[in-house]
Amino acid sequence: MLIPLRHENMSGRRWPVITFGIIALNTIVFLGTHWKMEQQGPEFGEVKVHLILLAAMHPDLKVGGKAQEFITTVQTKDPALWKEAQNQNRDVHDSWDAMIRMQADEHPEVMQEQMDTLSARYAELEAASISNKYGYIPAKPTMLALITSIFLHAGWLHLIGNMWFLWLAGAVLEDTWGRVIYPAFYMVAGVLAGLVHGMSDPGSIIPAIGASGAIAGLMGAFLVRFPTTKIEMGWLLMFRFYRFKMAAYWLLPLWLLQEVFYGSIFGQTSGVAHWAHVGGFVFGALIALAVRKSGLEQVAEQGIQEKISWVSHPLLAEASEQAEKGQLDAAAANLQKLVQEKPDSPDSIDAHRMLQRIHWQKGNLPAHLDALEKLMALEMKTNDLEGALHTYQDFKNAGGGKLPAALWLDLCRQMETQPDVEPAAAGYEELAQVYPNEKQGLLAQMAAGRLYLKRLNRPSDALRLYSAAQASSVPHTSWQPTIDRGIDEAKKALGSPVTSGTPVS
Repeated sequence: MLIPLRHENMSGRRWPVITFGIIALNTIVFLGTHWKMEQQGPEFGEVKVHLILLAAMHPDLKVGGKAQEFITTVQTKDPALWKEAQNQNRDVHDSWDAMIRMQADEHPEVMQEQMDTLSARYAELEAASISNKYGYIPAKPTMLALITSIFLHAGWLHLIGNMWFLWLAGAVLEDTWGRVIYPAFYMVAGVLAGLVHGMSDPGSIIPAIGASGAIAGLMGAFLVRFPTTKIEMGWLLMFRFYRFKMAAYWLLPLWLLQEVFYGSIFGQTSGVAHWAHVGGFVFGALIALAVRKSGLEQVAEQGIQEKISWVSHPLLAEASEQAEKGQLDAAAANLQKLVQEKPDSPDSIDAHRMLQRIHWQKGNLPAHLDALEKLMALEMKTNDLEGALHTYQDFKNAGGGKLPAALWLDLCRQMETQPDVEPAAAGYEELAQVYPNEKQGLLAQMAAGRLYLKRLNRPSDALRLYSAAQASSVPHTSWQPTIDRGIDEAKKALGSPVTSGTPVS
Protein backbone atom coordinates (compact mmCIF):
# COMPACT_ATOMS: atom_id res chain seq x y z
CA MET A 1 0.00 0.00 0.00
CA LEU A 2 1.36 3.42 -1.01
CA ILE A 3 0.74 6.44 1.23
CA PRO A 4 1.83 10.04 0.52
CA LEU A 5 3.65 11.41 3.58
CA ARG A 6 4.84 14.91 2.73
CA HIS A 7 6.50 16.99 0.02
CA GLU A 8 9.24 19.58 -0.26
CA ASN A 9 6.92 22.61 -0.13
CA MET A 10 5.20 21.90 3.16
CA SER A 11 6.27 25.15 4.82
CA GLY A 12 4.20 28.21 3.91
CA ARG A 13 4.37 31.93 4.51
CA ARG A 14 1.09 32.12 6.43
CA TRP A 15 -1.15 29.75 8.33
CA PRO A 16 -3.38 27.88 5.83
CA VAL A 17 -6.58 28.97 7.55
CA ILE A 18 -8.84 28.16 4.58
CA THR A 19 -7.48 24.61 4.38
CA PHE A 20 -7.93 24.22 8.13
CA GLY A 21 -11.46 25.60 7.74
CA ILE A 22 -12.38 23.14 4.97
CA ILE A 23 -11.02 20.24 7.00
CA ALA A 24 -12.94 21.42 10.08
CA LEU A 25 -16.16 21.88 8.10
CA ASN A 26 -15.91 18.39 6.58
CA THR A 27 -15.24 16.90 10.02
CA ILE A 28 -18.17 18.73 11.66
CA VAL A 29 -20.55 17.71 8.87
CA PHE A 30 -19.32 14.12 9.13
CA LEU A 31 -19.84 14.00 12.90
CA GLY A 32 -23.32 15.44 12.46
CA THR A 33 -24.46 13.12 9.66
CA HIS A 34 -22.44 9.90 9.65
CA TRP A 35 -24.31 7.92 12.29
CA LYS A 36 -27.71 8.80 10.84
CA MET A 37 -26.56 7.94 7.32
CA GLU A 38 -25.33 4.57 8.55
CA GLN A 39 -28.73 3.88 10.08
CA GLN A 40 -30.68 5.04 7.03
CA GLY A 41 -28.61 3.45 4.30
CA PRO A 42 -29.34 -0.29 4.55
CA GLU A 43 -33.13 -0.02 4.87
CA PHE A 44 -33.49 2.68 2.23
CA GLY A 45 -31.37 0.69 -0.19
CA GLU A 46 -33.45 -2.44 0.43
CA VAL A 47 -36.75 -0.56 -0.06
CA LYS A 48 -35.54 0.87 -3.38
CA VAL A 49 -34.48 -2.55 -4.66
CA HIS A 50 -37.80 -4.10 -3.65
CA LEU A 51 -39.73 -1.27 -5.32
CA ILE A 52 -37.87 -1.77 -8.58
CA LEU A 53 -38.33 -5.55 -8.55
CA LEU A 54 -42.03 -5.43 -7.65
CA ALA A 55 -42.87 -2.69 -10.18
CA ALA A 56 -40.90 -4.45 -12.93
CA MET A 57 -42.57 -7.85 -12.31
CA HIS A 58 -46.06 -6.39 -11.84
CA PRO A 59 -46.47 -3.31 -14.07
CA ASP A 60 -50.23 -3.31 -13.43
CA LEU A 61 -49.83 -2.38 -9.77
CA LYS A 62 -50.60 1.18 -8.67
CA VAL A 63 -47.58 3.10 -7.39
CA GLY A 64 -48.06 6.29 -5.48
CA GLY A 65 -46.33 9.65 -5.12
CA LYS A 66 -42.56 9.71 -4.61
CA ALA A 67 -42.25 6.00 -5.30
CA GLN A 68 -43.72 6.50 -8.79
CA GLU A 69 -41.21 9.28 -9.47
CA PHE A 70 -38.43 6.93 -8.43
CA ILE A 71 -39.68 4.09 -10.66
CA THR A 72 -40.06 6.46 -13.62
CA THR A 73 -36.50 7.69 -13.10
CA VAL A 74 -35.17 4.14 -13.15
CA GLN A 75 -37.18 3.26 -16.28
CA THR A 76 -35.96 6.31 -18.22
CA LYS A 77 -32.46 6.80 -16.87
CA ASP A 78 -31.31 3.21 -16.37
CA PRO A 79 -33.17 0.97 -18.87
CA ALA A 80 -30.58 -1.79 -18.47
CA LEU A 81 -31.37 -2.10 -14.77
CA TRP A 82 -35.10 -2.06 -15.47
CA LYS A 83 -34.75 -4.76 -18.13
CA GLU A 84 -32.78 -6.95 -15.73
CA ALA A 85 -35.47 -6.48 -13.04
CA GLN A 86 -38.13 -7.61 -15.55
CA ASN A 87 -36.19 -10.76 -16.44
CA GLN A 88 -38.18 -13.73 -15.11
CA ASN A 89 -35.03 -15.90 -15.15
CA ARG A 90 -32.85 -13.60 -13.07
CA ASP A 91 -31.36 -14.82 -9.80
CA VAL A 92 -33.43 -14.43 -6.66
CA HIS A 93 -32.31 -11.28 -4.87
CA ASP A 94 -33.31 -12.16 -1.28
CA SER A 95 -35.95 -13.95 0.79
CA TRP A 96 -38.50 -11.18 0.15
CA ASP A 97 -38.03 -11.63 -3.60
CA ALA A 98 -38.52 -15.39 -3.26
CA MET A 99 -41.74 -14.90 -1.25
CA ILE A 100 -43.17 -12.44 -3.77
CA ARG A 101 -42.49 -14.82 -6.64
CA MET A 102 -44.32 -17.64 -4.88
CA GLN A 103 -47.37 -15.50 -4.04
CA ALA A 104 -47.59 -13.57 -7.30
CA ASP A 105 -50.17 -15.72 -9.12
CA GLU A 106 -52.25 -16.89 -6.14
CA HIS A 107 -52.60 -13.63 -4.20
CA PRO A 108 -52.63 -10.56 -6.48
CA GLU A 109 -54.16 -8.47 -3.67
CA VAL A 110 -51.06 -9.20 -1.59
CA MET A 111 -48.92 -7.67 -4.34
CA GLN A 112 -50.82 -4.39 -4.14
CA GLU A 113 -50.55 -4.37 -0.35
CA GLN A 114 -46.80 -4.90 -0.68
CA MET A 115 -46.59 -2.05 -3.18
CA ASP A 116 -48.61 0.28 -0.95
CA THR A 117 -46.40 -0.57 2.02
CA LEU A 118 -43.21 -0.08 0.02
CA SER A 119 -44.46 3.20 -1.48
CA ALA A 120 -45.34 4.61 1.92
CA ARG A 121 -42.04 3.53 3.45
CA TYR A 122 -40.10 4.91 0.48
CA ALA A 123 -41.77 8.31 0.92
CA GLU A 124 -40.83 8.35 4.62
CA LEU A 125 -37.21 7.31 4.06
CA GLU A 126 -36.74 9.58 1.06
CA ALA A 127 -37.90 12.59 3.07
CA ALA A 128 -35.47 11.78 5.88
CA SER A 129 -32.50 10.51 3.85
CA ILE A 130 -29.42 12.74 4.14
CA SER A 131 -27.57 11.09 1.25
CA ASN A 132 -30.64 11.32 -1.00
CA LYS A 133 -31.16 15.00 -0.18
CA TYR A 134 -27.57 16.16 -0.28
CA GLY A 135 -25.69 13.53 -2.27
CA TYR A 136 -25.32 13.97 -6.02
CA ILE A 137 -27.60 11.57 -7.93
CA PRO A 138 -26.77 11.62 -11.68
CA ALA A 139 -30.28 10.50 -12.61
CA LYS A 140 -31.75 13.47 -10.64
CA PRO A 141 -29.04 16.15 -10.76
CA THR A 142 -29.33 19.44 -8.89
CA MET A 143 -26.82 22.24 -8.40
CA LEU A 144 -27.37 22.17 -4.64
CA ALA A 145 -26.46 18.49 -4.49
CA LEU A 146 -23.31 19.11 -6.57
CA ILE A 147 -22.13 21.45 -3.82
CA THR A 148 -23.39 19.71 -0.68
CA SER A 149 -22.16 16.27 -1.78
CA ILE A 150 -18.58 17.57 -1.53
CA PHE A 151 -18.92 17.81 2.26
CA LEU A 152 -20.43 14.37 2.96
CA HIS A 153 -18.37 11.23 3.63
CA ALA A 154 -19.26 7.57 3.95
CA GLY A 155 -16.93 6.60 6.80
CA TRP A 156 -13.87 7.45 8.88
CA LEU A 157 -11.35 6.11 6.35
CA HIS A 158 -13.10 8.01 3.55
CA LEU A 159 -12.93 11.25 5.55
CA ILE A 160 -9.38 10.85 6.86
CA GLY A 161 -7.98 9.85 3.45
CA ASN A 162 -9.59 12.81 1.72
CA MET A 163 -8.57 15.30 4.39
CA TRP A 164 -4.96 14.11 4.33
CA PHE A 165 -4.75 14.59 0.56
CA LEU A 166 -6.46 17.97 0.99
CA TRP A 167 -3.79 19.02 3.51
CA LEU A 168 -0.88 17.89 1.32
CA ALA A 169 -2.10 19.55 -1.89
CA GLY A 170 -4.25 22.34 -0.53
CA ALA A 171 -2.05 24.16 2.00
CA VAL A 172 0.68 24.97 -0.53
CA LEU A 173 -1.89 26.11 -3.13
CA GLU A 174 -3.52 28.36 -0.55
CA ASP A 175 -0.09 29.83 0.14
CA THR A 176 0.33 30.43 -3.61
CA TRP A 177 -3.13 31.65 -4.61
CA GLY A 178 -4.35 33.31 -1.45
CA ARG A 179 -7.62 33.05 0.44
CA VAL A 180 -9.98 34.06 -2.37
CA ILE A 181 -8.85 32.16 -5.47
CA TYR A 182 -8.05 28.97 -3.57
CA PRO A 183 -11.50 28.24 -2.01
CA ALA A 184 -13.24 29.30 -5.23
CA PHE A 185 -11.03 26.89 -7.17
CA TYR A 186 -11.79 24.11 -4.69
CA MET A 187 -15.54 24.46 -5.10
CA VAL A 188 -15.42 24.79 -8.89
CA ALA A 189 -13.20 21.72 -9.18
CA GLY A 190 -15.61 19.75 -6.98
CA VAL A 191 -18.64 20.77 -9.05
CA LEU A 192 -16.93 19.95 -12.36
CA ALA A 193 -15.77 16.59 -11.00
CA GLY A 194 -19.37 15.80 -10.05
CA LEU A 195 -20.60 16.71 -13.53
CA VAL A 196 -18.03 14.38 -15.11
CA HIS A 197 -19.20 11.60 -12.79
CA GLY A 198 -22.79 12.29 -13.88
CA MET A 199 -21.84 12.13 -17.56
CA SER A 200 -20.00 8.85 -17.03
CA ASP A 201 -23.07 7.18 -15.48
CA PRO A 202 -26.13 9.36 -16.20
CA GLY A 203 -28.65 6.73 -15.15
CA SER A 204 -27.21 6.12 -11.70
CA ILE A 205 -29.66 6.44 -8.83
CA ILE A 206 -26.91 6.01 -6.22
CA PRO A 207 -25.94 9.24 -4.39
CA ALA A 208 -22.28 10.17 -4.88
CA ILE A 209 -20.64 11.81 -1.86
CA GLY A 210 -17.15 12.91 -0.85
CA ALA A 211 -14.54 15.59 -1.45
CA SER A 212 -12.29 13.43 -3.62
CA GLY A 213 -13.31 15.13 -6.88
CA ALA A 214 -12.41 18.57 -5.52
CA ILE A 215 -9.17 17.18 -4.06
CA ALA A 216 -8.30 15.57 -7.39
CA GLY A 217 -8.63 19.10 -8.80
CA LEU A 218 -6.07 20.30 -6.24
CA MET A 219 -3.76 17.47 -7.31
CA GLY A 220 -4.05 18.54 -10.96
CA ALA A 221 -3.27 22.13 -9.98
CA PHE A 222 -0.32 20.93 -7.87
CA LEU A 223 1.10 19.15 -10.92
CA VAL A 224 0.85 22.31 -13.02
CA ARG A 225 2.13 24.60 -10.30
CA PHE A 226 4.85 22.44 -8.69
CA PRO A 227 5.82 19.77 -11.25
CA THR A 228 9.37 19.21 -9.96
CA THR A 229 8.46 19.07 -6.27
CA LYS A 230 9.43 15.74 -4.75
CA ILE A 231 6.71 13.89 -2.88
CA GLU A 232 7.75 11.50 -0.13
CA MET A 233 5.84 8.23 -0.24
CA GLY A 234 5.51 5.44 2.28
CA TRP A 235 5.24 1.85 1.04
CA LEU A 236 3.90 -0.83 3.36
CA LEU A 237 5.21 -4.19 2.15
CA MET A 238 5.28 -7.44 4.11
CA PHE A 239 4.89 -5.66 7.48
CA ARG A 240 7.83 -3.34 6.71
CA PHE A 241 7.53 0.35 5.94
CA TYR A 242 9.76 1.88 3.26
CA ARG A 243 10.13 5.51 2.20
CA PHE A 244 11.03 6.92 -1.19
CA LYS A 245 10.63 10.18 -3.10
CA MET A 246 9.27 10.83 -6.56
CA ALA A 247 8.82 14.09 -8.47
CA ALA A 248 5.22 15.27 -8.95
CA TYR A 249 5.56 15.11 -12.75
CA TRP A 250 6.02 11.34 -12.45
CA LEU A 251 3.82 10.43 -9.52
CA LEU A 252 0.64 12.40 -10.23
CA PRO A 253 0.26 11.38 -13.91
CA LEU A 254 0.71 7.75 -12.81
CA TRP A 255 -2.11 8.23 -10.32
CA LEU A 256 -4.28 9.75 -13.07
CA LEU A 257 -3.58 6.83 -15.41
CA GLN A 258 -4.53 4.44 -12.62
CA GLU A 259 -7.88 6.20 -12.21
CA VAL A 260 -8.50 6.09 -15.98
CA PHE A 261 -7.68 2.38 -15.97
CA TYR A 262 -10.01 1.59 -13.06
CA GLY A 263 -12.76 3.75 -14.51
CA SER A 264 -12.49 2.01 -17.88
CA ILE A 265 -12.36 -1.52 -16.48
CA PHE A 266 -14.74 -1.33 -13.54
CA GLY A 267 -16.89 1.69 -14.38
CA GLN A 268 -19.12 2.41 -11.39
CA THR A 269 -19.16 -1.17 -10.07
CA SER A 270 -16.20 -0.60 -7.75
CA GLY A 271 -18.15 1.84 -5.59
CA VAL A 272 -15.57 4.56 -6.29
CA ALA A 273 -16.29 7.50 -8.62
CA HIS A 274 -13.08 7.09 -10.65
CA TRP A 275 -14.27 9.36 -13.47
CA ALA A 276 -14.98 12.11 -10.95
CA HIS A 277 -11.32 11.86 -9.95
CA VAL A 278 -10.23 12.03 -13.59
CA GLY A 279 -12.52 14.96 -14.33
CA GLY A 280 -11.47 16.86 -11.23
CA PHE A 281 -7.77 16.32 -11.96
CA VAL A 282 -7.98 17.41 -15.61
CA PHE A 283 -10.15 20.45 -14.93
CA GLY A 284 -7.96 21.35 -11.95
CA ALA A 285 -4.86 21.35 -14.16
CA LEU A 286 -6.61 23.42 -16.84
CA ILE A 287 -7.95 25.96 -14.35
CA ALA A 288 -4.51 26.27 -12.72
CA LEU A 289 -3.02 27.05 -16.14
CA ALA A 290 -5.74 29.65 -16.73
CA VAL A 291 -5.16 31.26 -13.32
CA ARG A 292 -1.46 31.55 -14.03
CA LYS A 293 -1.81 32.84 -17.60
CA SER A 294 -4.57 35.32 -16.73
CA GLY A 295 -2.44 37.20 -14.21
CA LEU A 296 -4.76 36.39 -11.30
CA GLU A 297 -1.97 34.50 -9.59
CA GLN A 298 0.33 37.51 -9.81
CA VAL A 299 -2.37 39.75 -8.32
CA ALA A 300 -2.89 37.28 -5.47
CA GLU A 301 0.86 37.03 -4.88
CA GLN A 302 1.17 40.80 -4.63
CA GLY A 303 -1.59 40.89 -2.02
CA ILE A 304 0.03 38.09 -0.03
CA GLN A 305 3.40 39.83 -0.09
CA GLU A 306 1.87 43.07 1.17
CA LYS A 307 0.32 41.21 4.10
CA ILE A 308 3.26 39.00 5.08
CA SER A 309 5.69 41.89 4.91
CA TRP A 310 4.10 43.13 8.17
CA VAL A 311 4.78 39.89 10.02
CA SER A 312 7.98 38.50 8.49
CA HIS A 313 11.42 39.90 7.86
CA PRO A 314 11.48 42.22 4.79
CA LEU A 315 14.40 40.28 3.30
CA LEU A 316 12.42 37.03 3.60
CA ALA A 317 9.39 38.58 1.91
CA GLU A 318 11.54 40.03 -0.88
CA ALA A 319 13.37 36.75 -1.41
CA SER A 320 10.05 34.88 -1.61
CA GLU A 321 8.82 37.26 -4.29
CA GLN A 322 12.11 36.98 -6.22
CA ALA A 323 12.02 33.18 -6.08
CA GLU A 324 8.44 33.24 -7.36
CA LYS A 325 9.62 35.26 -10.36
CA GLY A 326 12.54 32.93 -11.03
CA GLN A 327 15.18 35.39 -9.78
CA LEU A 328 16.97 32.68 -7.82
CA ASP A 329 20.38 34.33 -7.45
CA ALA A 330 18.89 37.54 -6.07
CA ALA A 331 16.66 35.56 -3.70
CA ALA A 332 19.61 33.50 -2.45
CA ALA A 333 21.65 36.68 -1.84
CA ASN A 334 18.87 38.18 0.28
CA LEU A 335 18.47 34.98 2.24
CA GLN A 336 22.21 34.74 2.92
CA LYS A 337 22.15 38.30 4.16
CA LEU A 338 19.26 37.48 6.48
CA VAL A 339 20.93 34.42 8.05
CA GLN A 340 24.06 36.48 8.68
CA GLU A 341 22.06 39.22 10.37
CA LYS A 342 19.82 36.93 12.47
CA PRO A 343 21.52 33.51 12.59
CA ASP A 344 19.37 32.00 15.38
CA SER A 345 15.96 33.54 14.71
CA PRO A 346 12.80 31.83 13.38
CA ASP A 347 13.28 33.91 10.22
CA SER A 348 16.65 32.25 9.78
CA ILE A 349 14.99 28.82 9.86
CA ASP A 350 12.57 29.93 7.14
CA ALA A 351 15.49 31.38 5.19
CA HIS A 352 17.42 28.10 5.27
CA ARG A 353 14.32 26.20 4.19
CA MET A 354 13.96 28.50 1.23
CA LEU A 355 17.69 28.43 0.49
CA GLN A 356 17.86 24.65 0.24
CA ARG A 357 14.98 24.67 -2.28
CA ILE A 358 16.64 27.40 -4.34
CA HIS A 359 19.98 25.58 -4.41
CA TRP A 360 18.18 22.40 -5.46
CA GLN A 361 16.43 24.24 -8.30
CA LYS A 362 19.78 25.66 -9.42
CA GLY A 363 21.38 22.22 -9.31
CA ASN A 364 23.95 23.32 -6.72
CA LEU A 365 24.10 20.11 -4.67
CA PRO A 366 26.91 21.13 -2.24
CA ALA A 367 25.08 24.34 -1.32
CA HIS A 368 21.80 22.43 -1.05
CA LEU A 369 23.36 19.97 1.40
CA ASP A 370 25.01 22.78 3.38
CA ALA A 371 21.67 24.58 3.74
CA LEU A 372 20.00 21.34 4.88
CA GLU A 373 22.77 20.79 7.45
CA LYS A 374 22.35 24.29 8.87
CA LEU A 375 18.57 23.95 8.85
CA MET A 376 18.87 20.68 10.76
CA ALA A 377 21.07 22.30 13.38
CA LEU A 378 18.57 25.12 13.89
CA GLU A 379 15.65 22.69 14.13
CA MET A 380 17.49 20.67 16.75
CA LYS A 381 18.28 23.86 18.66
CA THR A 382 14.59 24.83 18.71
CA ASN A 383 13.50 21.28 19.70
CA ASP A 384 11.71 20.73 16.39
CA LEU A 385 12.44 17.01 16.31
CA GLU A 386 9.97 16.17 13.56
CA GLY A 387 11.37 18.89 11.33
CA ALA A 388 14.97 17.79 12.02
CA LEU A 389 14.18 14.17 11.16
CA HIS A 390 12.50 15.17 7.92
CA THR A 391 15.43 17.42 7.05
CA TYR A 392 17.85 14.57 7.80
CA GLN A 393 15.87 12.31 5.45
CA ASP A 394 16.07 15.01 2.76
CA PHE A 395 19.82 15.25 3.43
CA LYS A 396 20.27 11.49 2.98
CA ASN A 397 18.04 11.36 -0.10
CA ALA A 398 20.11 14.12 -1.72
CA GLY A 399 23.28 12.07 -1.24
CA GLY A 400 24.51 13.72 1.96
CA GLY A 401 26.83 11.62 4.11
CA LYS A 402 28.92 13.35 6.75
CA LEU A 403 27.36 15.62 9.36
CA PRO A 404 29.27 17.39 12.16
CA ALA A 405 29.87 14.75 14.86
CA ALA A 406 28.04 16.55 17.69
CA LEU A 407 24.98 17.32 15.54
CA TRP A 408 24.91 13.77 14.20
CA LEU A 409 25.07 12.27 17.69
CA ASP A 410 22.25 14.51 18.97
CA LEU A 411 20.13 13.61 15.96
CA CYS A 412 20.65 9.87 16.49
CA ARG A 413 19.68 10.27 20.13
CA GLN A 414 16.46 11.92 19.04
CA MET A 415 15.86 9.14 16.51
CA GLU A 416 15.88 6.71 19.44
CA THR A 417 12.59 8.23 20.60
CA GLN A 418 10.83 6.90 17.50
CA PRO A 419 8.97 3.55 17.58
CA ASP A 420 11.42 2.02 15.08
CA VAL A 421 14.94 2.35 16.51
CA GLU A 422 16.70 0.55 13.68
CA PRO A 423 17.38 3.83 11.78
CA ALA A 424 18.93 5.22 14.99
CA ALA A 425 21.20 2.19 15.34
CA ALA A 426 22.25 2.47 11.70
CA GLY A 427 22.90 6.19 12.17
CA TYR A 428 25.07 5.52 15.23
CA GLU A 429 27.09 2.92 13.30
CA GLU A 430 27.63 5.26 10.37
CA LEU A 431 28.71 8.04 12.73
CA ALA A 432 31.21 5.71 14.40
CA GLN A 433 32.69 4.72 11.03
CA VAL A 434 33.06 8.33 9.88
CA TYR A 435 34.51 9.58 13.20
CA PRO A 436 36.51 6.61 14.58
CA ASN A 437 38.96 8.82 16.51
CA GLU A 438 36.43 11.21 18.04
CA LYS A 439 34.61 10.97 21.35
CA GLN A 440 31.27 11.09 19.50
CA GLY A 441 32.32 8.05 17.45
CA LEU A 442 33.00 6.06 20.62
CA LEU A 443 29.71 7.12 22.19
CA ALA A 444 27.93 6.14 18.97
CA GLN A 445 29.46 2.64 19.07
CA MET A 446 28.25 2.17 22.63
CA ALA A 447 24.78 3.51 21.84
CA ALA A 448 24.41 1.29 18.78
CA GLY A 449 25.57 -1.72 20.84
CA ARG A 450 22.97 -0.92 23.49
CA LEU A 451 20.17 -0.68 20.90
CA TYR A 452 21.16 -3.94 19.23
CA LEU A 453 21.31 -5.69 22.60
CA LYS A 454 18.30 -4.20 24.41
CA ARG A 455 15.86 -3.22 21.65
CA LEU A 456 16.64 -5.17 18.49
CA ASN A 457 17.68 -8.57 19.91
CA ARG A 458 20.89 -8.73 17.87
CA PRO A 459 23.55 -9.66 20.46
CA SER A 460 26.20 -10.55 17.84
CA ASP A 461 26.05 -6.99 16.46
CA ALA A 462 26.06 -5.64 20.01
CA LEU A 463 29.19 -7.66 20.85
CA ARG A 464 30.91 -6.45 17.70
CA LEU A 465 30.26 -2.81 18.56
CA TYR A 466 31.12 -3.04 22.26
CA SER A 467 34.35 -4.82 21.31
CA ALA A 468 35.14 -2.06 18.82
CA ALA A 469 34.50 0.50 21.57
CA GLN A 470 36.87 -1.39 23.87
CA ALA A 471 39.58 -1.31 21.22
CA SER A 472 39.02 2.38 20.41
CA SER A 473 41.98 4.72 20.50
CA VAL A 474 39.77 7.33 22.15
CA PRO A 475 40.47 7.41 25.91
CA HIS A 476 37.53 5.77 27.62
CA THR A 477 38.44 4.96 31.22
CA SER A 478 35.19 6.43 32.58
CA TRP A 479 33.12 4.42 30.09
CA GLN A 480 34.97 1.12 30.60
CA PRO A 481 32.45 -0.34 33.09
CA THR A 482 29.64 0.31 30.63
CA ILE A 483 31.63 -1.34 27.82
CA ASP A 484 32.50 -4.37 29.99
CA ARG A 485 28.91 -4.79 31.04
CA GLY A 486 27.76 -4.58 27.42
CA ILE A 487 30.29 -7.23 26.35
CA ASP A 488 29.27 -9.54 29.19
CA GLU A 489 25.54 -9.19 28.45
CA ALA A 490 26.07 -9.73 24.72
CA LYS A 491 28.15 -12.88 25.37
CA LYS A 492 25.58 -14.14 27.80
CA ALA A 493 22.84 -13.63 25.22
CA LEU A 494 24.98 -15.57 22.72
CA GLY A 495 25.79 -18.31 25.21
CA SER A 496 29.54 -17.52 25.20
CA PRO A 497 31.91 -17.54 28.23
CA VAL A 498 31.92 -14.21 30.11
CA THR A 499 35.14 -12.40 31.04
CA SER A 500 35.18 -8.90 32.47
CA GLY A 501 37.62 -6.19 33.45
CA THR A 502 39.67 -5.94 30.26
CA PRO A 503 42.58 -3.49 30.83
CA VAL A 504 42.37 -0.11 29.15
CA SER A 505 45.32 1.53 27.43
